[in-house]
Amino acid sequence: MLNIVIFGAPGSGKGTQSERIVEKYGINHISTGDVLRAEIKNGTELGKTAKGYIDQGQLIPDELMIDILASVFDSFEDSKGVIFDGFPRTIAQAEALKKMLAERGQDVTVMVDLEVPEDELMTRLIKRGKDSGRADDNEETIKKRLHVYHSQTAPLIDWYKNEKKYQHINGLGTMDGIFADICEAVDKL
Repeated sequence: MLNIVIFGAPGSGKGTQSERIVEKYGINHISTGDVLRAEIKNGTELGKTAKGYIDQGQLIPDELMIDILASVFDSFEDSKGVIFDGFPRTIAQAEALKKMLAERGQDVTVMVDLEVPEDELMTRLIKRGKDSGRADDNEETIKKRLHVYHSQTAPLIDWYKNEKKYQHINGLGTMDGIFADICEAVDKL
């Protein structure tokens, strides 16, 4: 199975590129952001808990996310693989994901890192907030999210390098050019 972790700061294009990867490789997509937004919209207990963290620009507790991911992962029948979009975000989460997959005889195939300069991330996220009305895409929250990304999430790059799973992708350029670079990295595995 092809299990991909797509990685990058908020606004790096993970969601856009994930959709293209799903279409090309016929794998399933787990976007933790979409899963959490659905829980919040449906007013579930998980959604209420998650909203409290998100509104503060904080990460959801690991146990909560792994339980959600395991449930979604197990719901896919005859899957060719999965792209994990928005998870893991910490080394503890990467270790928990590795354990969860190992329990199912699986592993992460590759971690694709979309790197985009911070000024471009701010521009993209503010535009996305205006276009989509996403409440978490305002300048103050974006700055908090980028700080959390740099302090808690960026260390995953070295973790996946040590696992020999890391692939760097320049996240600037055309969507097609970036996608071609991702496909080249995945196809050579």
